[in-house]
Amino acid sequence: MQKTVLEPQSGFSFENCERNAALQRALPGLRVPHARKTGTTIAGLVFQDGVILGADTRATNDSVVADKICEKIHFIAPKIYCCGAGVAADAEMTTRMAASNMELHALSTGREARVATVTRMLRQTLFRYQGYVGASLIVGGVDFTGPQLYSVHPHGSYSRLPFTALGSGQDAAIAVLEDRFQPNMTLEAAQELLVEAITAGILGDLGSGGNVDACVITAAGAKMLQALSSPTKPIERSSQYRFAPGTTPVLSQTVVPLTLEVVEETVQAMDVE
Repeated sequence: MQKTVLEPQSGFSFENCERNAALQRALPGLRVPHARKTGTTIAGLVFQDGVILGADTRATNDSVVADKICEKIHFIAPKIYCCGAGVAADAEMTTRMAASNMELHALSTGREARVATVTRMLRQTLFRYQGYVGASLIVGGVDFTGPQLYSVHPHGSYSRLPFTALGSGQDAAIAVLEDRFQPNMTLEAAQELLVEAITAGILGDLGSGGNVDACVITAAGAKMLQALSSPTKPIERSSQYRFAPGTTPVLSQTVVPLTLEVVEETVQAMDVE
């Protein structure tokens, strides 16, 4: 009897999650892999003429800085961009699929994509996987209805807000935005506020760092602004610290002899040809 060959399906696959759950039920002492804690600070706000998005550039793997210049502002459509926090690969692939679908949608309908359409597609995709796709997203853009800003959470819930922040540094960033945000801000004031909000998240969170990137979206188009600020730039020493021998006194000294026994001694000739 021939077995049916299963063709690989596109999109995300969570077969290993089902396997791990079955193994955990069969073996109570088994420790299955868990999601890692990630660090990021992303924010966005609506100003007088459009939307401005911002993010830090540090990507971490547990307590290790994996990338210092990670791009977290992703293209969706010419006037719609998305900031991603959480698992970098999940955010990257989710936004890529959304950008591809929006391009096909624009070609089939002959109209520009709407921000609400992008948000609906993203939240339906995330809800379908019940939080296994670890991507927290901030969608911002301008369409015929005006500037819009949405926050989309990993399980599919969303909110439309005049300003928002997500990631491990969101508490410090949202505190700055709540204190200083005003409706109908100018581009210069909005850009300054966004940089201060991301900087607050970077300085208050070890998982965030690097530079501050931004994207300004208006009815005329979008403009990427990279490395607007570098809050974690190393501080140079003002002078060299050199101390003469004996500056620090030795209070006590103890020598402990080690008893060693040669068990085996081998000599290997080196090949020089």
